[in-house]
Amino acid sequence: MTTTLMLAVVSGAMALSTTLLLQKNLDAAARTKLDQAISHIPGQGQGLGGQGGAGLGSGRQGPGTSTVLPKENNQFGGDVLGFARLLPDQAIGGTIDSDGTISAGYNSGAGNTTNNRAAAVLTTSEAAVFAVAEARGGAHYATVSVPDYGDYMVSSLKSGDQIQFVAVSLSDSQSTVSELIAIEAVVAVAGLLMTGFASFALIRLSLRPLDRVAATAQRISRVQLDRGEVGELVRVPEGDTDTRTEAGQVGDSLNRLIDHVADALSARHASETRVRQFVADASHELRTPLASIAGYAELTRRGRETVPPDTAYALSRVESEAARMTRLVEDLLLLARLDAGRPLDREALDLAPLVMDAVRDAHAASPDHDWQVQLPDDPVMVDGDSHRLHQVLVNLLANAGKHTPSGTRVTAAVLLSPDGVGCELRIMDDGPGIPPALLPSVFERFARGDSSRSRAAGSTGLGLAIVAAVTASHGGRVSVRSTPGNTVFTVRLPLSAEPAKDLDLLAN
Repeated sequence: MTTTLMLAVVSGAMALSTTLLLQKNLDAAARTKLDQAISHIPGQGQGLGGQGGAGLGSGRQGPGTSTVLPKENNQFGGDVLGFARLLPDQAIGGTIDSDGTISAGYNSGAGNTTNNRAAAVLTTSEAAVFAVAEARGGAHYATVSVPDYGDYMVSSLKSGDQIQFVAVSLSDSQSTVSELIAIEAVVAVAGLLMTGFASFALIRLSLRPLDRVAATAQRISRVQLDRGEVGELVRVPEGDTDTRTEAGQVGDSLNRLIDHVADALSARHASETRVRQFVADASHELRTPLASIAGYAELTRRGRETVPPDTAYALSRVESEAARMTRLVEDLLLLARLDAGRPLDREALDLAPLVMDAVRDAHAASPDHDWQVQLPDDPVMVDGDSHRLHQVLVNLLANAGKHTPSGTRVTAAVLLSPDGVGCELRIMDDGPGIPPALLPSVFERFARGDSSRSRAAGSTGLGLAIVAAVTASHGGRVSVRSTPGNTVFTVRLPLSAEPAKDLDLLAN
């Protein structure tokens, strides 16, 4: 755009200078033509009175000189038509008397000889414009506009008590200038358009490497980089990494950035793999010692010999903590297996029986809550692992039971998604809600509403993390929205490709 404006300014300046120069040359040519026309005035080299006439002199008199032209020596006897016929084509000649009367004639140029050339007498209003000749006192070259005739350049001579003037037409020079301006305008517009299109084409051509760099960045932005193993990232083509150009420098810098990101992602994935493997191995190895601790504690407590009350209490606490540690180890082992991408058992199942069983278990664990169920009339079939989906429901219902006060209404609902291609499991309660600061991290591991990490509620902080991992392994997603008096956990799962078969068989 800047280049186009500069070209427009330069082109305009050149066109203006060319026009002014041409106008100057045309004005000079008009003055030369006017001088030639003045030479036709009687007395300018040939005498007005014919042979032996007095004459005006041998040349053009300068401004301020006074050469008297006696009327009795005027061979035309004051006839302006005869005077006009002596002038060049389209010229005007005339006199201004001492009383200010202006007489003028026009030579149209038609005719073959001087005597039969067509001439016309100008009207009083048309000839009035030549009063400038008298006003200027014989000064050279004035420009006037004659009605119905156009613009003229006029000059005058004083002859006695008269002023004789001659005017030549400027129509040819004006038309030439107008044509030049029109040509310059057309050429300028065409040049600007061509320059604009050429500049646009060159800019687009020079930006193609940047377009390819941007396309590479967009493809990378669509890759999931926050978890799991990331494959090889796309790179900017080698042809667009020439550091001798600005676009090549951008492409080369992006490739170096991609290399750094790929190295960081590989290191992160290797670290996650080691941690995941450690958790899986540690959880697996801890299962047997924990089972042994719980077994020996229970065996000692139920032995034939009576143990002191303090010992019995200590053994019960050992069993309780062993059971809690066992649940924690089992949860960690499950998450490690899900992170490793181990396949789950898949079968077509109806969600209604799972919801009913999970709500019955929750009612038994928290009988002081109001448990409700909302199920559709038709079965809602999904492909999934019944044990893991049951665990999802148990964890969500247990979360509602543990973190809401007595009397809270908890509703488990099954319904089809609005898009008709999936279904939703919703666990809703009218409890106090989840703190807004906790909502973004509620599905993270070891996330707890109690910042002191108290064990009074018996929570490990892995329940909702297991819900998110199991749901993701089934191709679904889980979300939550919470305000005081309305908390809703929504699990979205794809529907099964197999239709429901026998309802009675599914119910049994």
